[in-house]
Amino acid sequence: MYFPRWRTERFAWVSVLVLPVIGAAENLSGTWEFTIMRFGEPMVRRATLQDAGGKISGTSRNVKFEGTMQGETVKLEAHFLNGRPLGSFSGTLLEGVMIGTAKVFGDQPATWTAKRPAQRPPGMPTTRRFTPRAFYRAFSSSIEPVMHVHAGDTVTTWTVDAGGVDANGTRRSLGGNPLTGPFYIEGALPGDTLVVKFNRIRLNRDSAESGDSIASDRVTPDYFKEVKPLEKFESQWRLDRERGTAVLAHPTERLKNFSVKLDPMLGCVGVAPPGNQSFQSGHLGSFGGNMDYNQIREGVTLYLPVYHTGALLFVGDGHAAEGDGELTGDALETSMDVEFTVNVVQDQSSDMPRAENADYLMAMGVGNSLDEAVQLATTELARWLERDYKLNSTETAVVLGTSVRYDIAELVDPKVNVVAKISKSALAPLRQ
Repeated sequence: MYFPRWRTERFAWVSVLVLPVIGAAENLSGTWEFTIMRFGEPMVRRATLQDAGGKISGTSRNVKFEGTMQGETVKLEAHFLNGRPLGSFSGTLLEGVMIGTAKVFGDQPATWTAKRPAQRPPGMPTTRRFTPRAFYRAFSSSIEPVMHVHAGDTVTTWTVDAGGVDANGTRRSLGGNPLTGPFYIEGALPGDTLVVKFNRIRLNRDSAESGDSIASDRVTPDYFKEVKPLEKFESQWRLDRERGTAVLAHPTERLKNFSVKLDPMLGCVGVAPPGNQSFQSGHLGSFGGNMDYNQIREGVTLYLPVYHTGALLFVGDGHAAEGDGELTGDALETSMDVEFTVNVVQDQSSDMPRAENADYLMAMGVGNSLDEAVQLATTELARWLERDYKLNSTETAVVLGTSVRYDIAELVDPKVNVVAKISKSALAPLRQ
C-alpha cells in the first residue's frame, strides 16, 4: 500500500516528542537522534531541544513541541506548524538513551528511543584505509557496515571488477558487480544528503574486458536479426596507463589500430535503498546504484539522498572507459583504487542523485523509459536551480531552455538513466 509522504513525515516527528532525564542534573538542550517504532517499522529524525529549567521546547522540521520535565519524566505535546495536533509523548532517560511511549494521530501507540549524535574523536578529520575481505552483490540496509566514519573523513580502498577479479587477477567474488562496503557515515539520517567527493579513481592493473555485441533492445529488430557474431573474437583489452590508452589484446585486422582514451570511472555508487528494499547490484534508482554514468570520475562530487541511519555507502564496478549508455552491457571492466571524502548536508535531500564537477551541475533521472528518465532529470535540475539560485519557474525555463544539455548514461540495465546538466559558466552571472 502506498503511504503519502505527508503521512510518513507526520509520523516521523513523533520521535521528537518524548524526553526523559537523569534527574534534574541532566539538561536536554541540544541535538538528538530519534527512532520511533510503529507496527515494526522504524522512522528516524533529528530534533533540536531547548531545556530551560524544566520547560522543554523544540523543533524537528515541520513539527514543534513543548512540555515540562518533572523528576526523570518528560511530557510533551507535539503539533504541526499549522497547529494540527500530532500526539502526546512521555519517556525516561536510562544511561544516556531516552526510551518512551507515545500516542499519535489520536490513540495509535508507538515506542521510541533517542540518543545524542556520535561525537568525532579528538583531532581533525582523518584518512582511513579499508582493505576489503568480502564483497556484496546487493544494495541493502541489511548488510553490516564494514567501517564507521565521520563527516569530513576520507577513505582509501579498492574494488574488484564486475566479474569479481582483483588487481592481481585473483577471483575474489562471484560476478555481477560485487561491491565494496557498506560504509556507515556517523550523523547521516533519513532526509539528509550524503556528499561523496571522489579524490582518486585510478586503474590498478593493465587489463580489462568488454562486451562485443550491442544490446538487442537498442537496435531495430531487422538489424538484430542480421547480426552475425564473429567467432572466436576475444574482447580482452590492454591498458597503457602511461599513455592513457586502451587497445584490444587480440584485435581483428580492421581494429588493429583502434584505441580508446582511458577515463577511469565507477559504474556503481549508491546507498541503501528506502525501507526494507534490497536490489541486486545491477540495479539503479533514487539511491544511486548501477548508474553507469561516465562522468563519475576522479574529481566529481556526488550527492545521494539518505534513506537509512548511516546512509550505508557502496562503491564498485570500475570502468577504464565507457561510451554513453553502456551500449554493449559492459564497459572496459576492470578493478580500481578509490579514495573518497564524505560529508552530510542535514535536513535537505533530493528525489534523485545529483553530481557536480569543475564544469557542470548534473541531475540524474532514473526511470522505466527514456521519456520518464528525461522528465525526472529535467525536474531534478529545475528544482536544484530554483533552490540554490533562487529562480522562479519562468526564470528556470529561460535558463534551461537555452543552456541545458542531456547525457544518456545508462540504456541496458533494468532502468534508464538520463542526466540533465548545465555548465557553471552559464550560471555564473546568476550569483551576482
